[in-house]
Amino acid sequence: MHERMLTVPDEAERKNLAGFIGHALRLDESAVIRMRRRGPDHVSVWAATGFDALATRTIVGTVNPDDTSAAGDTLLAALSHASGELIDPGFSMDSAWRGALPPAEGFEHLDDVPAHVLIELAQRGNALAQEHGSSSGPPVSLLDQEVLEVSGPSITAGISMRAIFALTAMGFVDVNRINETELVRVRASRSWIRLDARFGSIYRHRGGSIPLMVAR
Repeated sequence: MHERMLTVPDEAERKNLAGFIGHALRLDESAVIRMRRRGPDHVSVWAATGFDALATRTIVGTVNPDDTSAAGDTLLAALSHASGELIDPGFSMDSAWRGALPPAEGFEHLDDVPAHVLIELAQRGNALAQEHGSSSGPPVSLLDQEVLEVSGPSITAGISMRAIFALTAMGFVDVNRINETELVRVRASRSWIRLDARFGSIYRHRGGSIPLMVAR
């Protein structure tokens, strides 16, 4: 067995992982996927979104070593050709991963926002981006704009268009697959805000760009 190995026993989970990687590659054709063991039988997979936000989804499986990165295109190809639960992630891309991952704990629940509200905000943002954007993409002023403010017992945090664009671009909320009751949970720590949707989560550092070192 290869020293580096991702094990995903369930075919549906392999399809979930392939969908996650596919969305990440549409945002960045050279996307790097980070895989980190979470407990005895789960793996959290991470990708940068291009919106100064991180996307993550947790699948049932194991990875060796416990924290490693792989090229998204290589990993997706390995998944498409896998005949069973063992997936060779290819060469290590650990040196290509930029920025720290957020802490696993320390988040306060602020509010639950209807998913359709976030989709409507994304659609309005896309319309503005097409009207005022350029060949280099949406204007920074639009991306940085905080369009929702949510509060909890001790924290108030704003949700920027960057986080909402990342959420929809990764397919974590989908206009074709939601109902009026679907919610996105908003949590925050002193340093991070996270949006937990049905198909994955978005993390954005509250200081803007993702830090090189962990900030708790």
